[in-house]
Parts: sequence; C-alpha cells; structure tokens
Amino acid sequence: MERKRAVRWTVCFLLLTALTLFFAVTELVCGSSGLSVREVAEALSGESNDTAAYRIVSEIRLPRAAAALLLGGALSVSGYLLQSFFANPIAGPYVLGISSGAKLTVAVAMIVSLQHGFVMNSALMVAASFAGSVAAMGVILLFAGRVRNMAQLIIAGVMTGYICSAVTELFVTFADDSNIVNLHNWSMGSFSGIDMADVRVIAVIVLAGTAAAFMLSKPMSAYQLGESYAVNMGVNIRMFRLALILLSGMLSACVTAFAGPVSFVGVAVPHLMKGLFGTAKPIVIIPASFVGGAAFCLACDLIARTVFSPVELSISTVTAVFGAPVVIAVMLGRNKERRGI
Repeated sequence: MERKRAVRWTVCFLLLTALTLFFAVTELVCGSSGLSVREVAEALSGESNDTAAYRIVSEIRLPRAAAALLLGGALSVSGYLLQSFFANPIAGPYVLGISSGAKLTVAVAMIVSLQHGFVMNSALMVAASFAGSVAAMGVILLFAGRVRNMAQLIIAGVMTGYICSAVTELFVTFADDSNIVNLHNWSMGSFSGIDMADVRVIAVIVLAGTAAAFMLSKPMSAYQLGESYAVNMGVNIRMFRLALILLSGMLSACVTAFAGPVSFVGVAVPHLMKGLFGTAKPIVIIPASFVGGAAFCLACDLIARTVFSPVELSISTVTAVFGAPVVIAVMLGRNKERRGI
C-alpha cells in the first residue's frame, strides 16, 4: 500500500512539474508578438541581447511568467494553511476577506503616496498589504471566538471582505483621477507590469514563507487530528496558530501587493491537490499546492492575455471561472457528508 502511494505521489509531482514547465514555456512563446522556441532560448541564453525578441522575453514575458509561478504557488499554500487552521476546505484568503483587507491598506497607501508625489517601492507595498491581511485575519479570529458554526464564520469573512471593498471604493471616489487609473489597474488583478527586481523580492518572500510552512508539516499533521491530540504530541498550540496566521498573511499579502486581489486560487487548488494525491498530509500537500498553484496561475494568465488579445482580462476573471466551480463542488460535497448520503 505504501509503495502504491509513493508511486502515485511521484507520478503526480512529475505531472504537475511537467504542466508547470509547459505553461511557463508557452507564456514565453505566445503573445501579440509570436516567438519561436528557438528565439526564446536564444533570448534566455543572452546570445541575442540586442534584438526585439530579447527585450520582449527578458523585460515583459519572463518576469510575468516568474511572478505567476511564484505568486500562484504562494496563494495556494496560503489557502491550505488557512484551511488547516480553520479545519474547513472552503477557507481561503479571498473567501475570508483577507485579500480585501490587504487591498484596502494598499489602496490607501497608494493614494496617499501618489498625492504626495512619490511611488511606493516593493517593501512599502508588501508592508501595507501585510498589515491589511493581518488586520482582516484578526477580525476573522474575533468572529471565530464567538461563532461555533463554520458556515457562519465563512459568511462573516465574506461580509468583512465586502466592508473592506466598500471602504476601498470610498477612498477611490475622492481620489484624484490619475490615482484612480493606477489603482483601478492594480485592483483588477494582473501579473503584468512586474519587473525582475520585483521578482527577486517576490522570490525571497514566497520561498522563505513556503519553506517555513513546510517545516510546520509535522505539527500540522498532529493539529489535523484534533487540538487535544496535538497538545499531547507536544505542540505549542498558541505559537503554532500564530505561525500559521503570520505565514498565511505574509504569503497572501505578497500576492496582493504585486498582483492585486486574485480570487479562488487559495480555495480551489489545495482541494484539487488533495483529490489528485489522495491524501491531506501537509508534507505532501504543501509542495503539491505550491506546484499546482503555479501551474494553475500560469495557465489562467495565459488565457487572460491571449484569448481576447489585444484585450487583456483580469487574472481574477479567469481564476473565478475555473475556481468557483471547485468551491461549489466542495460545498455540495460537505452537505452530502452531513446528510449521510
């Protein structure tokens, strides 16, 4: 039995890695200016650094593909951490309003900075987004202490998201027209406009956060079996929960800061990975969620910028189309379990 599981997990990881590489290469090749695989290879190797192909690949498509890969993985891992924390497969940064909280603080920070004549750097964007994520998570935790029904907690999260979005719109209403354009483009959600300097910042935050989450696999496995069991296994519940909150907030904040709010990835991908791998073990699902989220966002970004080219869709439009049905399926499946069907 263990041998079959190991073979299944290996095949699944190889399949996900192959899909990620395929979508990444397709991202570099496809676009309004079609490039051959050979032109892309020459551009990546630096053999033709004075050509239009080199500039297209190195300055536009490569940073965008790298951002989609890293941020997609981060959002998926963040969703899995929240699902483990709340013991609910529908929990996620977007559903619980955490992404909306990050959107609010980043929007306010962007408007204030632009009104004073300076552009926020990556560090300030991430800091503002992280503050909003943690604040929204704090509100959800307050509800969690008073509400025992997980469905009510999800509703509270959705309402928190609506409130944050409403306040964001209020600030936008009284912002200058030029600031509104910049904020609107960001709030729609997109991996465009990211350069390699941003990618390096993203890589440090995302890889460090994912590695830290992976190191929590053992206490997370114990926590999934019940809080009392985790305590008996020597897990410091208070510190463990704090670590989950901070890591989830950091990962989702990084996504919101650089790509804007991206919907449903954090909910749909971890659930798909659990079904694909046939397990919920964190030591398997955390790396699987990262690779699966990377492949999912690369594919969605490819669709967003090519299907109606030259018009580009927001990334949340595409992720919602493919992610929302998964969320609905999860909800229906939980209802059947409760009824004993």
